[in-house]
Amino acid sequence: MNAAKRLEIFRRLHEDNPEPKTELAYSTPFELLIAVILSAQATDVGVNKATAKLYPVANTPEAIFALGVDGLSEYIKTIGLYNSKAKNVIETCRILVEQHGSQVPETREALEALPGVGRKTANVVLNTAFRQLAMAVDTHIFRVSNRTGIAPGKNVVEVEKKLLKFVPKDFLLDAHHWLILHGRYVCQARKPRCGSCRIEDLCEYKQKTSDD
Repeated sequence: MNAAKRLEIFRRLHEDNPEPKTELAYSTPFELLIAVILSAQATDVGVNKATAKLYPVANTPEAIFALGVDGLSEYIKTIGLYNSKAKNVIETCRILVEQHGSQVPETREALEALPGVGRKTANVVLNTAFRQLAMAVDTHIFRVSNRTGIAPGKNVVEVEKKLLKFVPKDFLLDAHHWLILHGRYVCQARKPRCGSCRIEDLCEYKQKTSDD
């Protein structure tokens, strides 16, 4: 895919949604961090239901740590893998209090040192909470990047690096949100909704299938 096509793709995505946002509910970087940790192999809707009960009771590292694993588990038991997530969140809160003055760190290295925080989670927090140029590649973004031809790659790190290189600079800060929303609602895994897609004429998926 050439640069002109990529520019037009993101121009249209921006035109349709000028200020894209994550669908996770949060009001502070800490709330976002916890929500993203909880969202692994879970839906944003499911996470939001749990945090809607949790955050009014505890939404700081000290308050959630005080709940303990068992106390926290009661709030998040509707989310998959809640036992291991509860342990990771409690340990993360302890580290934030003891090593970071209860603040969420703004570097990838410090974020990835937290239990339950991998590269993708760190990138979400860096980009969404701190507005840094970072690209979190989840299954939706990996699929859209490969299927459309925007940034094909064999693994998430390869796709991440290509997106950072190929997405037009003016659109890079919000590209993560546009791509994830496009993958979630239009370019779906089993049956992409090509007929109602704003970038269908620029996408290489139909071209590939028609060439086969």
